[in-house]
Amino acid sequence: MISLRMHELPTHDQPRERLARLGAGALSDAELLAILLRVGTNGANVLQLAYQLLAECGGWAGLQLLDFNDLCQHHGIGTSKAASIKAALEIGRRLARSGIEERFPIRSPADVATLLMVEMSHLDQEHLRTILLDTKNRVQQINTVYIGSLNSATIRVGEVFKEAVRRNSAGIIVVHNHPSGEATPSMDDIEVTRQLVAAGRLLDIELIDHLIIGRGQYVSLRERRLGFE
Repeated sequence: MISLRMHELPTHDQPRERLARLGAGALSDAELLAILLRVGTNGANVLQLAYQLLAECGGWAGLQLLDFNDLCQHHGIGTSKAASIKAALEIGRRLARSGIEERFPIRSPADVATLLMVEMSHLDQEHLRTILLDTKNRVQQINTVYIGSLNSATIRVGEVFKEAVRRNSAGIIVVHNHPSGEATPSMDDIEVTRQLVAAGRLLDIELIDHLIIGRGQYVSLRERRLGFE
């Protein structure tokens, strides 16, 4: 098999030139990744390397999930290329989040899922996050409160509401993920919700919802009336 170096490809077929001529939206995933990688390896040009990496990792979602050191171990990917990839993915994640936060308030569980599901559904540990809301349900802040195995015995109600009290928030939404990919609420999830509802009443900060995120799915405990009785 003959492998052409990138500069040996016709100029109009090279990713950078296609981007300049047609815009980034016209490029394939592999072409966009090739621009980040810059150069290929012996026996494979940068576009071929990009196709191979996407195939091995399962696309952008797989690259997002992959640990930095594990990414460095892929053929043709050292610390420099891995850093470029991770930085670009983080920029995209922050841009997506900030755009959603700035444009509209949280009106439904689907809005919460839009805000956090892409990122949280791929985490390999449980994360508990709080979304702080003002009186118009606009996002004030998103906090990671816990990382690790979560149950009703380990979660401290004060920690969950700490930033909401400091920011004088009108309400909070609690979100945590199940690394198994299954979003079905456990008995601990329901008990934690009951505790947070009660604490919110005392603090005059409403627990608006508690969402569980799985792989490509989510469950609203308020919609199911679990812990919000």
